[in-house]
Amino acid sequence: MKNILSFVFVFVFSTVLSAQNPVIVGKWKTIDDETGKPLSVIEIFEKHNKIYGKVIEIFNPKNKKIPKCEKCEGEDRNKPILGLIVIKGLSWEKNEYTNGKILDPKHGKLYKCSISFENKDKLKVRGYIGVELLGRTQYWERLK
Repeated sequence: MKNILSFVFVFVFSTVLSAQNPVIVGKWKTIDDETGKPLSVIEIFEKHNKIYGKVIEIFNPKNKKIPKCEKCEGEDRNKPILGLIVIKGLSWEKNEYTNGKILDPKHGKLYKCSISFENKDKLKVRGYIGVELLGRTQYWERLK
């Protein structure tokens, strides 16, 4: 009887916790903050208790050739954007994912990053330099 009660308690407790914290892992459609048009699909995954995101689809490329991150520096330089890790090492802290970086392949820049939930199917993704006030925000939509 104790085992059954323990199982029920753990199940109910974990269900309540998961309902309070939406799951970020999955596929997200990025939306250009300037045009409002969809840009790509990012697959967000967890590795070693950190959050990462990889480009798995690019919408409406200008040509059929897969673009490369020509303006990127370091290990990302000249890598194809398709398959590129653009979210790097975020961790959960105070109701948001933070303490990591986000890569803007269009400009080749790496920024500090924070991600929070607008709702369970919409992310607020902020890239910034120094403090969060100096940055820009995109809203990403969960793919279903």
